[in-house]
Amino acid sequence: MGGFFGTVSTRSCVTDLFYGTDYNSHLGTKRGGMATYSKEHGFNRSIHNLESSYFRTKFEPDLDKFTGNAGIGVISDTDPQPIMINSHLGRFAIVTVAKIANIDELEREMLSGGTHFAELSSGKTNPTELIALLIVKGKTFKEGIENVYNKVKGSCSLLLLTEDGIIAARDKWGRTPIIIGQKEGAYAITSESSSLPNLDYEICRFVGPGEILHLRPEGIEQIRQPEKEMQICSFLWVYYGFPVSCYEGKNVEEVRFTCGLEMGRTDDSEVDCACGIPDSGVGMALGYAEGKGIPYHRAITKYTPTWPRSFTPSKQEMRSLVAKMKLIPNRAMLENKRLLFCDDSIVRGTQLRDNVEVLYDYGAKEVHMRIACPPLIYSCPFLGFTSSKSDLELITRRIIKELEGDENSNLDKYATTGSPEYNRMVQIIAERFGLTSLKFNTLETLVKAIGLPKCKVCTHCFDGSSHF
Repeated sequence: MGGFFGTVSTRSCVTDLFYGTDYNSHLGTKRGGMATYSKEHGFNRSIHNLESSYFRTKFEPDLDKFTGNAGIGVISDTDPQPIMINSHLGRFAIVTVAKIANIDELEREMLSGGTHFAELSSGKTNPTELIALLIVKGKTFKEGIENVYNKVKGSCSLLLLTEDGIIAARDKWGRTPIIIGQKEGAYAITSESSSLPNLDYEICRFVGPGEILHLRPEGIEQIRQPEKEMQICSFLWVYYGFPVSCYEGKNVEEVRFTCGLEMGRTDDSEVDCACGIPDSGVGMALGYAEGKGIPYHRAITKYTPTWPRSFTPSKQEMRSLVAKMKLIPNRAMLENKRLLFCDDSIVRGTQLRDNVEVLYDYGAKEVHMRIACPPLIYSCPFLGFTSSKSDLELITRRIIKELEGDENSNLDKYATTGSPEYNRMVQIIAERFGLTSLKFNTLETLVKAIGLPKCKVCTHCFDGSSHF
């Protein structure tokens, strides 16, 4: 998906920028980039490939070349960023967290209008450059960013590093979050509030959907008021988010714990203990254990020294290997136990199959699975949260095709908890992976745990309810 971090300060911003950007590393694995601005040295930029290494190790040798009191950084799961632009609006660097569903259409439109693209990414137009060129079509930054809002189908949040501070713009529907932190003499702006505490920033506000702000060390200027409607991605709390992060004032770990707590209170399973699939299943499992009144055990542990990230490679064979290598079972906690595991979601089912096989191999008597969210029925057109290229990569759609002959048939029925179609689909998933039992949280429980009105939360991947 990607995440960004920016800061403006009365003193050097480089240390905060370096560590603040690094705290977004769980959101992407492809590229990392930083740019700073100082009156003495102008703009400095560096971009590195992160597919075989980590942000800190790539950027530590570059730190001495960065100077200034303002800077932006990005962890990108798509294109190389930041992009540098010199335009009638002035010089600026830009980073984005975006998915442009209509990029081909916009590319054709801009090329036919005389625009050219200089930054190719894997032979294709760099989405961040396209967004930058949409911005410079405006007479002001506000007008240019509104042009992005009006043209892009999907989502786009962005930071602009200018010669006069940072301009931040949140996606018009608020699908991705932006959080602002403050400390004496400085502001930080980030995708993940977990970037802030260790750098001594306190959250001072959550940027609204479509809101545009101009940050300078001395204060924040609102350039555009927020929209009244919002569709923030519910999967932020289920999967993407770091446990200590907050979006719209709602903490990630608290939501996961509540999802487990509610399910544990009503579940009729007879098991010896609850366990979490690291990392994002742990919070739910702790809640389930409390709600059910059973112990929490660490029967499977993530090997963090070399597999710290949540995201996995795009190639299926490498995904399968990573899924196996990064999680190590503990025979002493598994043998002859009736185990109930909690996990965030089931996408393709590859990791679930591998995990369940290992658990039985290590002596588990029963393996029950509880999932924090409802079944994923629809691909997400708004955010790049998986590398899926088609709906048929979803285990649910493959089963629907087997049952109906068409993966698009009766989707509303399969998305309805408790319907005959839903029950049959869940039963097949459980049987296919050798699970003693399988249950998904309901959409109502997830929305209640998040604590926002349903109309402000995007649940499209579960019920197909959202729109461009």
